Amino acid sequence: MSNSSSSSDTKSSSDASSSDFSRTFKYLLATQLCSRGIPFIVNAVILRNFLKVEDFALYGVQFPLFVNCVLFLSREGFRRACLRQDMKSDGSSTEENIAKIMKFAWLVPPCGIIITTAASGFVFWWKGLSFSDPYGKGILITGGACILELLAEPLYILSQNLLLLKLRLAVETAATFFRCITTAILFGMQVDMEKEIIFALSQTAYGMCLFLGYWVYFLRFRPYRSSALFPFREKDKKNYDGELLKMCELFALQSCVKLILQEGQNFVLLQWATYYNQAVYGFVDNLGSLVVRMVFLPFEESTYATFARSASGKDPDKDKRLGSSLTEALKLVMLIGLIFMAFGPSYAYSLIRLVYGQKWSDGEASTALGYYCFYIIVLAMNGTSEAFVHAVAKKNQLLWSNLPSVLITIIYVVLNILLVNSAGAVGLILANSLNMILRIIYSGAFIKHYFQDSSSFSFYKCLPEGWKVLLFSGITTIISERIFLDRKNFWATFVVHFTIGVACFCTSAFVIYRHERSLINRIIPINKIFPSINRIVRFRDHSD
Repeated sequence: MSNSSSSSDTKSSSDASSSDFSRTFKYLLATQLCSRGIPFIVNAVILRNFLKVEDFALYGVQFPLFVNCVLFLSREGFRRACLRQDMKSDGSSTEENIAKIMKFAWLVPPCGIIITTAASGFVFWWKGLSFSDPYGKGILITGGACILELLAEPLYILSQNLLLLKLRLAVETAATFFRCITTAILFGMQVDMEKEIIFALSQTAYGMCLFLGYWVYFLRFRPYRSSALFPFREKDKKNYDGELLKMCELFALQSCVKLILQEGQNFVLLQWATYYNQAVYGFVDNLGSLVVRMVFLPFEESTYATFARSASGKDPDKDKRLGSSLTEALKLVMLIGLIFMAFGPSYAYSLIRLVYGQKWSDGEASTALGYYCFYIIVLAMNGTSEAFVHAVAKKNQLLWSNLPSVLITIIYVVLNILLVNSAGAVGLILANSLNMILRIIYSGAFIKHYFQDSSSFSFYKCLPEGWKVLLFSGITTIISERIFLDRKNFWATFVVHFTIGVACFCTSAFVIYRHERSLINRIIPINKIFPSINRIVRFRDHSD
């Protein structure tokens, strides 16, 4: 009887964990679809009509690099540490837990102001700018936009801990919409304004919307006392969490190394590449990473939250639940990555030609985008495996992980410098791929050690069914592009090439869903949206 009860409890906790993960992933996916889909449409219009290829070096590499460096260094350590906290595990009240987290979350704005000032000063010194230069004005305005965004960060961290996913969806969608509207209006009206100022003002609109969205919500609509949201005057130090402070320091240190790994190619581009190579890589990275930001980024965030909550509990079966969750997560990202490997290289040229025009498709961009499709799968696997490591590793393990991270960073920077000079944008993509493979190897070793006394996880189980049909589809579409697609007679030959791709994709989708429908339905309830699909699959299974 006790065994039956234990089995039932384990199943229910596993179902609850799966339900939390599915709900979190759906909302984060919707958030990314809105925040990345809207800019994709606006950027296509701007790149086609208003910007030359070289102008994208500014729009796609230099200003985004400044923003990413400031925001990442200012908040990543605090965000990672605070999101590891389980607000229900210690028996404290909700407001006590909120106050405990907010004491550290409110350190983000002052740190951000210091880092923004230092970064702006460095750019002025490095480029020899003055306050009258358009580039200098753009940097100052963009720095102000970063500070606005960082002032909203403590409330963002709280919303994530409270799983207020609808709030994030609404706020980030509105912010993205206003940023795109600002950019489109200023370019469309052809105002007498430098491009640097236009980009900076659009970023300011984004930061202002984030600031207003989170502050208005928590000040007007949440039933929490101000002493919990702003725990500055509290003299009682019982909520002071020394362990959380140490984790903030550790993750802040790791964020410096991670920033180099994440943005190293852009640093190399600024120093050694021409404006054309910067523009090509920025274009390919923005287009190719669309799926990374729309699908894999919310997936990584939701898996990190799920792993962290599972690891912080006291359930005796938590290793079993962690193993099951990790297996499903890696299987899903591998499946999506294999789909892009199968169809991306064959249709990279066609996509760029259709969306951005011939001035982009006939250069190096289409070749680089084809290579980027192979890079996507290692990028996705690394994100999920590192999310697991950062969620479950103990403090000493995280501390020791800095050593291999530094070694990988050195190898990565050297590869970037060597390959950007010999192969341009394609060389940077190859260097990034090797960097991700090294990081996957390290994470894989940690995962293997973590589950060494358990049979709940196996790397072999992570390989999705249907990979053979995707391999066949990839070969077929490559042959189709070589034989049928004529770039001089594009529109007539593209129809044939596209039809072959659609046939291969539909066949692959049917085979994959037939074998992995339980996994897919847990993430996306296709059986509820299209109930006839399951009847077709069951009929096929019966006839086999």
